[in-house]
Amino acid sequence: MTNSDCPVEESLIDFPCDFPIKVMGAALPEFHTCIEVIAKKHDPEFIPEETKQKNSKTGKYVSLTLNIHAKDKAQLDALYQELTDNELVLWAL
Repeated sequence: MTNSDCPVEESLIDFPCDFPIKVMGAALPEFHTCIEVIAKKHDPEFIPEETKQKNSKTGKYVSLTLNIHAKDKAQLDALYQELTDNELVLWAL
C-alpha cells in the first residue's frame, strides 16, 4: 500500500482556535479540581474562571463547559482520552 492509498484524515476545525468541551460528573469538589488539572495539563493557557457550570435538577450531577485553546487535533484527542479515562467523568463532549 502506498501513501496515496491511505485516506488523509481531515479536520473540520480550523486550528488554532478556542474550543468548548463539556464534561459531566458527580457534583463533588474533587471533580472540579480534577477537571481543572487535566485541562491545564493539555492547555497551559486554560483559564479556570472561564469554566461554566450547570447543576442537574437534583444537584447530584454537574456539567462543566471548558474553553480550551486548541492547537491541533492531537491535543484535543489526548484531552478527550484523559477525560473519558477518568473515573469521576461520566462523559465528555
